[in-house]
Amino acid sequence: MHHNLPLRGKLIIMLSVMASLFLVALDQTIIATALGKIVEDFNAFDQLSWIVTAYLLTTTVTVPIAGKLSDLFGRRSVLLVGVAVFGLASLLSGLAGSVDQLIWARTIQGIGGGIITANAFTIIGDLFAARERGRWQGLFGAVFGIASVIGPLLGGWLTDGHGLLGITTDWRWTFYINVPVAVVAFILIAIFTPSLKHVERPKIDYVGAGLLAIALATLVLAVDNTENIFAGFMDWANISLMLLRIIMSIIIVFSIVALIYVEKRAEQPILPLKNFQNKNFLRIVGISTLFGVGFMGSILYLTQFNQQVFGASPTTSGLMLLPMMAGIMISSIGSGQLIAKTGSYKAFMQAGIVLATLMIGLMATLSPETPYWHEGVMMFGLGIGLGLVMPILNIAVQAEFTQKDLGVATSSVQLFRGLGSTVGIAIFGALLTAGITANLDNISRDGYVQSLEQSPIAAQIGDLRDTNTLLTLNTTDVKDKISKGFSSMTSQLPEASRRVALKQFQDNQIEYSNKITHAFADSLRSIFITSAATMLMACLLVFTLRERDLKAASNEDTPGLE
Repeated sequence: MHHNLPLRGKLIIMLSVMASLFLVALDQTIIATALGKIVEDFNAFDQLSWIVTAYLLTTTVTVPIAGKLSDLFGRRSVLLVGVAVFGLASLLSGLAGSVDQLIWARTIQGIGGGIITANAFTIIGDLFAARERGRWQGLFGAVFGIASVIGPLLGGWLTDGHGLLGITTDWRWTFYINVPVAVVAFILIAIFTPSLKHVERPKIDYVGAGLLAIALATLVLAVDNTENIFAGFMDWANISLMLLRIIMSIIIVFSIVALIYVEKRAEQPILPLKNFQNKNFLRIVGISTLFGVGFMGSILYLTQFNQQVFGASPTTSGLMLLPMMAGIMISSIGSGQLIAKTGSYKAFMQAGIVLATLMIGLMATLSPETPYWHEGVMMFGLGIGLGLVMPILNIAVQAEFTQKDLGVATSSVQLFRGLGSTVGIAIFGALLTAGITANLDNISRDGYVQSLEQSPIAAQIGDLRDTNTLLTLNTTDVKDKISKGFSSMTSQLPEASRRVALKQFQDNQIEYSNKITHAFADSLRSIFITSAATMLMACLLVFTLRERDLKAASNEDTPGLE
């Protein structure tokens, strides 16, 4: 442990690690606003899913493996590899000359992101005593909150094309901005972070790592954009989506069974099964998974709600999340300070999970007629709740294990929260599609949709039978683009006929917008109710959690230095 390092050295290390973590957290949201321009430049709408899923896939697989490797080889070495890989892959993503190159670069970037995510929260345990960790876990929680809001803002600003150091930005700059920060973080970590060695002769569990990778990768592919990613394969093999998912489920089950068999016999298992004998660890894993589901249900669709109902642009919809960011920052930093003083954390987690559950439940009342300030109050309360829970999960799991196992224990929290988010996106996406389809049963007969079917613009947007396309049609940017296109198409008509045609088109567009916003809001209600129910289950687990004493550093279980 390095509890006795000078404060200046600790601050430099933590600022470097926070900068790295900020890049990873930012990357998860900044890419969303750039996707439209990326697929438009490469004319690769059919490969849109892979740009997102490739990163998610490798991040999910890497997190638990990187956590264990850091316990074996030291946090410094593994973290340096992660920062270097993330920075290099960001540069390659920005330089990509084709969508295939971008997908491969994103795949590599996900490996770096997974390594950073696994180690950023763990290194706090190396530098600070248990009671002091609250302050820094709270700051790290605030980093995630800030990134969730800045991501869409910065992504929209860079993608729209603005002057920066005499250069006009585009979507490539959403990747380029990572490079200088990664270089600085790498240098500072290399200079100031001491090596920490826990095992004299590390032995990597290659078979266990492989089986874990197969299970996690198959799970991600089974729930995230499966239909789009495997469309070509399903046509070639002449199998249905249901059959494909059954096959993938069998692969997951067999991989997990084989993993359990191997891990019981491994000298240094990649995922120690003894951890799961700890009842508190099981509760924390359950809370993390359920929290991940509920968190995505609230965050992901609030941005869409602002775009659909209030007609906000991607940049403006990000600004509208500022009340939530403020709540996360206040509660994350404030609770960390209080935990450091009192040594108690369970009460804060209980208050946070109850408040978050209540706020998500209240969001089921949102409708197209709801004023923004109502949503703002709910978002602020939700931010307070989320900010209390996110960092304390890491404090709670680190209190359960000795120093040599902090990496694999802390990364497990990140892994299961990530898996929960992935599964949550799939569940809520299905709920949204089903709800909108039910509410827009005869949308193909809508005058606005029928007019678009005759327009070349529709082919650039997507399939008009697809729910996501129907929602995209109602966003401000796309509506403006369609209106300009229709105006151009009618420019050859006589002035009187042109005015009539434009008036009819505008009326149809307004009527369509009303249909979509109400169908979306009605569908969103079921998502928030489901999300609140999931958070309620997490709430019950929090109240059964046994609190550990957060004590000052001791000389027990101190690892050796390299």
